[in-house]
Amino acid sequence: LGDLGDDRSRHQTLLAYMSDFALLGTALCPHPYTGHSANMQMASLDHALWFHRDFRADEYLLYAMDSPSASGNRGFSRGSFYNRQGVLIASSAQESLLRPVEPN
Repeated sequence: LGDLGDDRSRHQTLLAYMSDFALLGTALCPHPYTGHSANMQMASLDHALWFHRDFRADEYLLYAMDSPSASGNRGFSRGSFYNRQGVLIASSAQESLLRPVEPN
């Protein structure tokens, strides 16, 4: 990434983009599909992000994600961003549509 400067909104904007990148796919983990499966229709229904502390998006961040529920063609996923010191800096949540598609 390089140095993003000190503009707080720039770091928050990049983290918002990163938070949506892989979160939806965690709802598929217990199922026989992947995020790149041609047999699965997926869409984000909503996405929320909370900033708890100041951070720099151009430094090391750990994004821990899980999905405690996936049923009725909907998945719920959540994520936690931690800085290098292990401090929680942001949290995310997402509900998604997960619909198997019959092959033609």
